[in-house]
Amino acid sequence: MGDIIVIQFITLDGVVSDPDGRGGTSYGGWAFRFGSGPVTDDKFRLAERMEHGVQLYGRRTWEQFARLWPGRDSEYAKVMNATQKRVATRTGIDAAAWPNSAAIDGDPVAWAKDERTRRDVVVIGSLSLVHALAAADLVDEYRLITFPAVAGEGERLFAGGAPADFRFTLAEPVGAAVFTQLRRGRD
Repeated sequence: MGDIIVIQFITLDGVVSDPDGRGGTSYGGWAFRFGSGPVTDDKFRLAERMEHGVQLYGRRTWEQFARLWPGRDSEYAKVMNATQKRVATRTGIDAAAWPNSAAIDGDPVAWAKDERTRRDVVVIGSLSLVHALAAADLVDEYRLITFPAVAGEGERLFAGGAPADFRFTLAEPVGAAVFTQLRRGRD
């Protein structure tokens, strides 16, 4: 059985939206104010798990990544491009834009619940999808890179409050940021 693992860049006040500033918000771009160190390569330590797992995206996040990753050739980019990717979308995707991508037929929460019985599902960005999975009590682990920034506004990862029954299993510096891993206490 696999896990559903959520990965996010996050501010001290819990904001996860517009980390790179592409959304054009007044608070955006907070993740890149501290150099590329915290945002490059496999800072979330998932490369090995992704070799046998699947990435899950919302359509907008997938579209952003599909413009970025296929042209990169680092070792981690090779993993990102080779990993199977599934996209929760009602409008479809151009699967040829990023290798190993396909849209999910039907309910993405039901799909993730079923898929997790076979392998890890790594959810990247895609906040509305993350909130739906959390509401269904399906998230097993959060891997967060927290930046020393306060956005003051924006969408928050834990908008409904801190997740119950999770515990810190790892916390360590990543450049100016901190990588933290939270797992369910039921393990």
